[in-house]
Amino acid sequence: MGQLDGKVAVITGAASGMGRATALLFASEGAHVVLADLNAPGGEAAAQEASAAGERCVFQRTDVSAEADVAALVARALSEFGRLDITFNNAGIGGALGPLEGIAVEDWERTQAVCLRGVFLGIKHSIAPMRAQGGGAIVSTASIAGIDGFAGLHAYCAAKAGVVNLTRSASIELAADRIRVNCIAPGGVSTPILGGGAAFDKTATDAALVNAQPLPMAGQPEDIAAAALFLASDSARFVTGHCLVVDGGATAGAVATARRPGQETTRPQRSFAGPSFEI
Repeated sequence: MGQLDGKVAVITGAASGMGRATALLFASEGAHVVLADLNAPGGEAAAQEASAAGERCVFQRTDVSAEADVAALVARALSEFGRLDITFNNAGIGGALGPLEGIAVEDWERTQAVCLRGVFLGIKHSIAPMRAQGGGAIVSTASIAGIDGFAGLHAYCAAKAGVVNLTRSASIELAADRIRVNCIAPGGVSTPILGGGAAFDKTATDAALVNAQPLPMAGQPEDIAAAALFLASDSARFVTGHCLVVDGGATAGAVATARRPGQETTRPQRSFAGPSFEI
């Protein structure tokens, strides 16, 4: 018997990385999954893999920053499977990179739109169907960058900190409806969002991440999927408003990322990391 038998889940950013791993795990645990992503070929392939791993799953191309797209995503879950039990707001981008004084306003806004507005919309449009059926579980991907500061990641840090506190405020408001709201704060996880896009080199990324935290191992998408499964399942029935840190101990001590006096930055004055499937 699977932990999610009879459940229906929506997962954004599901074409690769943590979203894809979670879709495969949820399907193997008995859930029907609607996979959402901007990457249609990757999303369709992931949906086929998830269906092969367990229950029938479908793909819906979705821009999480667009309210109409998110509303259509939830409607797809209801039309295909008749209910919505779990929403995993996982889609994200690296966004605006580099020194604060060089960040373009449009790059800042796009980062917030995907990483924070997308989570807000996912929560907003999940409420009505979950309330109607007597409850549900909403999980969002935050980051240790929403807990600690990282030089050169200002827009991302701000957005992910917003996810953490939106999780808390939403959990209070929705508790009476038995809708649990939690988030996950991953540390370094070997996924294409770390760089390379379509040319992502997993072997090199794993090697680079081994010593990025006290535990001498690279974080994997499956580590985050396991955390999402716990928070989405009845095992976490009394857990809400929580940010579950999954970082190999990175936030247990200082991680030196600040530029030292006299040290030149190697980052360009303006840079932007978009969807992980793009170069």
